[in-house]
Order: sequence, then structure tokens, then C-alpha cells
Amino acid sequence: MGRPRAFDRDQAIEQAMDVFWRHGYEGASMAELTDAMGINPPSVYGAFGNKEGLFRAVLDRYAEGRADFMDDVLSAPTSRQVVERYLRGSAELALEPKKPAGCLVLQSGLTCGKGGEAVVEELTERRRDPECRLKTRFERARDEGDLPRGLDPLTLARYLVAVNNGLCVQATGGATRRDLQQVAEMALRAWPGN
Repeated sequence: MGRPRAFDRDQAIEQAMDVFWRHGYEGASMAELTDAMGINPPSVYGAFGNKEGLFRAVLDRYAEGRADFMDDVLSAPTSRQVVERYLRGSAELALEPKKPAGCLVLQSGLTCGKGGEAVVEELTERRRDPECRLKTRFERARDEGDLPRGLDPLTLARYLVAVNNGLCVQATGGATRRDLQQVAEMALRAWPGN
């Protein structure tokens, strides 16, 4: 029978998240990860399998932390309120205290070298989730008469995700909360029905 783990898995995942967020998947070395986590490489491999397994655990934790946000966004009674909650909330999350600026899923793997294809694919799928969920919500809004029949729910969802991604990139570049909220407000002015 093996020895019990001598580290707090949840805390280790949080510490690894910070490293991946700041350096990206490929830029985060095992030495940086193990140093931040306060554990040795054999413990990482024993708990997570490899760097990719650790990264997937980090992505799962990140998604758990954002689940309530998307549930709240999608529960808004009108499409306009969905958009307002999504953009204003995204602007706030992009500058969340005690976290790196921007979005882990966006920043950590837009590019990866040979061998990182599975990570890029995983991140691409995870970035599609909000788009799919917004599209479904906008289809419902269209069916209920809350959006004009001629508007394409998928295009609307893609537009919002693109604005969100832009907010995250701007946050990493030093934009202030006020700057991001102004961009969100501008996008709201373009919403159908204004």
C-alpha cells in the first residue's frame, strides 16, 4: 500500500493555476510548477500523471469557478440582460483580485509547439462552451419574440465571445476596470433593439 499524499491537492491545483495562467501551458516548466506547488516531480506525476494531466485538473478547477457566473448570465429574463450580465461580469472577472489578469483558457494555450496539439484542442473545446450556451439561450429568446427572427443566434453568441476575449486581452495589457466597463457599455449600445 502506498503512502498517503503529503500535500493538499486543491491547494496544489490553485498554485499550479497561477503558473499556467502567467506563463501559458508551454511556458510553464515543471520546475516552476513544482516550486509553486511546494511538491516534488514524483508527487506531481503520482497525483496527476504528467504536466498535461495537471493542466486538465487546473482547467477543471477554473471551469468550476466560472460555472456560477455563466448560470447567472443565462438565467437573465431577457436577451439584453443576458448580454449585460455577460459583458459587465466578464469585465470584472478579467481583473479579479488575487488572480492574473485576463482569462486562463484564452491565454494559456493559443499556441503550442509540436506535441501540444491535445492541449490546444482541449482549450478550443472549452472556449466553445460559452458560445454554445449563449447560442442556445438566444435561440430561446428568438423563439419567445425577445429577439428579431432574422438575427442569427450563433453570430450573436460569437460576437459576444469575441468582445469577451478582447476584454481579457486588454486586461492583460493593463486596461483598468473602468476601461473594460466602457468597452462593455459600447457593445451593449450595439445590441438589437437599442
